Amino acid sequence: MSFFELWQRQDWDHLALTINATTEAEVERALAAPKLDWRGFRALISPAASPYLEPMARRSQALTRRRFGNTMGLYVPLYLSNLCANECDYCGFAMSNRIKRHTLTDAELDRELEAIKELGFDAILLVTGEHETKVGMAYFRRVLPIIKARFSTVMMEVQPLEAGDYAELRALGLDGVMVYQESYHRPTYGQHHLRGNKQDFRFRLDTPDRLGQAGVDKIGIGALYGLANWRVEAAMVALHLAYLQRRYWRSRYSVSFPRLRPCTGGVEPVSPVGERELLQLICALRLFGPELELSLSTRESALFRDSVMTLGPTSMSAGSSTRPGGYADPSDDLAQFSIDDDRSPQLVAEAIAAAGLTPVWKDWDRVFHGLPA
Repeated sequence: MSFFELWQRQDWDHLALTINATTEAEVERALAAPKLDWRGFRALISPAASPYLEPMARRSQALTRRRFGNTMGLYVPLYLSNLCANECDYCGFAMSNRIKRHTLTDAELDRELEAIKELGFDAILLVTGEHETKVGMAYFRRVLPIIKARFSTVMMEVQPLEAGDYAELRALGLDGVMVYQESYHRPTYGQHHLRGNKQDFRFRLDTPDRLGQAGVDKIGIGALYGLANWRVEAAMVALHLAYLQRRYWRSRYSVSFPRLRPCTGGVEPVSPVGERELLQLICALRLFGPELELSLSTRESALFRDSVMTLGPTSMSAGSSTRPGGYADPSDDLAQFSIDDDRSPQLVAEAIAAAGLTPVWKDWDRVFHGLPA
């Protein structure tokens, strides 16, 4: 069964009702279970689980330290281009937004890479708008080897590609791909994706399958919390994760927690996720996947990130710029969305150390996963 077929079997409204109807007894059974299943996960993201956040956090912290040690990975996003052929009403890169558009030239890319290396990073996430003709495979083929020569870990967050394209990029040094469904609720997805290839709900939903088929080492998934009922979105993320882990067990998996942020032409969340609810979700996912990598971006405040960094997350971005050329030439124009934690990477690393963790500026080496270095 494909995930699309599994997704078709789910009743969104029924899931919302059952999550909201969860009892304290069901929460306690989930917490007592040696291995959390999908039903137990739904109990731990329910309103009934809110009073149990402290024991959830304690268990999440213990599982994280047992699996990942006292470490916190650091990475940085590099925006290669803000060109986009889609119309997504929550994104600053939407094609109708009257912002300056730019794609890094080779010379600008070199300056960005040098600036990022000087900050100490050895793990980089390449980000673009979705513009297949101007920022597509031809561009990726050219820049990926240049970037891989200077960074041990290179990940991408770009438009969905075909399995053969991912296999080609993997051969050029690609280590991981982040692809967020945005919303697993099809009516909501259609409401916010108004033009462009991103309107194809199923092609995007099938992307992690194509990544698994291509043998990509790390696959990142998630939802944009705030577009629809966040508890059901989280349940769908967990269902998707469990399916992928069973089917493509050689790959590692990462989940991120983007919440709607202010941007040009942005929309207001219909299902706001407060910081307490976000921590509840982080802890529930850790209990659901003890080996899962959990990433917390600079979308979140410094206070929140410092408060929860020992409780479940395994990687954090730092010093992020969401505009092309933002490291060599800092500026607020061309940005995709606002960030909240604007501390320098060094200050973030100091906060990590103060929490008793060791900041690690790279991802796991490929040789530790049986892959050629």
